[in-house]
This record gives sequence, structure tokens and C-alpha cells, in this order.
Amino acid sequence: MRRPEKIAELIREEVTQIVGYELEDPRVLSVTVTDVRVTDNLRDARVFVTAEGTEAERVEALKALHRAAPYVRRQLGTVLNLRYTPEIHFVRDTVEESAARVEALLAGIEIESRQPAPADEAGEEERSKEMMNDE
Repeated sequence: MRRPEKIAELIREEVTQIVGYELEDPRVLSVTVTDVRVTDNLRDARVFVTAEGTEAERVEALKALHRAAPYVRRQLGTVLNLRYTPEIHFVRDTVEESAARVEALLAGIEIESRQPAPADEAGEEERSKEMMNDE
């Protein structure tokens, strides 16, 4: 594992703790840190987050995190023993939302494939009648 990946994992663990237990803003109660990506020079960290609730609540949670970013960076600086603490950039993680949408679409396709087409039903009825007449 490369050094930026190790640092990213440490940052993810610490930011999860800070957001979950230290921030007192009620808008960030439903926030979950999903991933952290650090640049090779360790100067910037993108923290991917998801939030529960409506679209407006998600937007408000992201705004609250942007306002709390300097505090989170200071807290990281005290915990991580790095020469330079990375700038924290909170980014909305849409992977789970996209996955849920894809699952819903696939479920819809599966339901449609189980239902016989109207033309098939009519054709089968006629074949059944023909078979009965032949006997």
C-alpha cells in the first residue's frame, strides 16, 4: 500500500470520528464518510460523504461540512503527525445513489420480463382452442 493510501485511510477514520462525535451541527447527524482520496503530494484530501434524508437536507449537510472543514483540518493536524495537514474538500458521494437507481431499474426490467406480452397470451389461447378442436 502506498503512503497516500495509508494517509487516506487514517484521514477517513479520523474524519469519521470528528464528524460523528465532535461536530454539534444537527445537519451533519446523518452524514457517513465513505471514502477519502489524497493527492500524491499529500496537500489535498477529498472526503466523500453520503447523507440521509431529502435532497434539501443533503445539500444542507454538505454546506455544514464545508463550513466545518477548517475545524476538521485543525483536528486532523493534532492527531496526524504530518509535516503538512491536507486541505479537506468534502464531496458528495453519489455511488450509492446511482447503485440504488440501477437496482430499481433492474427490478423494473425483471418484473416486466415476468409478465407475458399481450400478443403472446392471445396466440396461446388460439393454439389451445385449436388443440382442443383437433382432439
